[in-house]
Amino acid sequence: MTIAQTTANGINIAYEDKGPRDAPVILLVMGLGGQLTLWPDEFVDALNTHGFRTVRYDNRDVGLSTRFEAAGVPNLKWMFVKAAIGLPVRPAYTLADMAADGMALLDHLGIDRAHIVGASMGGMISQHIAARYPDRTLSLTSIMSSTGNRRLPRARKEAMQVLANRPMSGDPEDMIAYSVRAARVIGSPGYPAAEERLQRRVRADFERGWYPQGVARQMAAIVADGDRRALLKSITAPTLVVHGEDDPLVPLAAGRDTADNITGAQLLTIPGMGHDLPLALVDTLADAIAGHAKAGVVAA
Repeated sequence: MTIAQTTANGINIAYEDKGPRDAPVILLVMGLGGQLTLWPDEFVDALNTHGFRTVRYDNRDVGLSTRFEAAGVPNLKWMFVKAAIGLPVRPAYTLADMAADGMALLDHLGIDRAHIVGASMGGMISQHIAARYPDRTLSLTSIMSSTGNRRLPRARKEAMQVLANRPMSGDPEDMIAYSVRAARVIGSPGYPAAEERLQRRVRADFERGWYPQGVARQMAAIVADGDRRALLKSITAPTLVVHGEDDPLVPLAAGRDTADNITGAQLLTIPGMGHDLPLALVDTLADAIAGHAKAGVVAA
């Protein structure tokens, strides 16, 4: 993997640009605390094989991109209390800022329009891109994401507990073990990751850019964003919503709500899929996204 660095939207962004220069572009936007490496290489390769150029990147405050250390670490428990009683939450930055990062990266690469694909928080950021930059969005795919509707079912208890107890520091081996355990808890029950592969991926990500303080600030941006249903109703790009039927972190109802609030959106639900991108589903996901992107361009 060849990682490049650029300054875009006033911050440093680490990214990978892969595939034919003259091919249509898919911008891959990862979720909470996820580095660009959380998009499986096999998934990226499959999209390239379908004839697309792929751009994946580290969001701000994660991996090798700019860290907002001066902003401090928010008190997540107090933040959730404030949001629950209707008090404003003031994050270090917003999901709209993160959407602007993606657009600035495309500017740097000289890309006018792209197919936008986001997972989890990346789906939320992608929703902002599609709504705020319609002339630059060829299509939208929102994977295992949500509308922010507070009436939706909450995550399962075990999923909430493992994420709420994310360590900020400590013995590296303990932190790696935590990440493996968290991946197991929120992952796909129908497609469990092979132990050796999971251990290797988690260790590589830890060594590349473990930064839990940034995760807390990203979470603050999600909470502050609130309910996006009104924003979603303004999206005009052809939209595909993909959601696992066994997602313990963002329940299937959130995917249905997302599709219901975007005009003309298609919903693809996958039995056995949780809150990850399992290797066994790489071809299923890549085929669905590539088919959606190509159909959207033809329709336009």
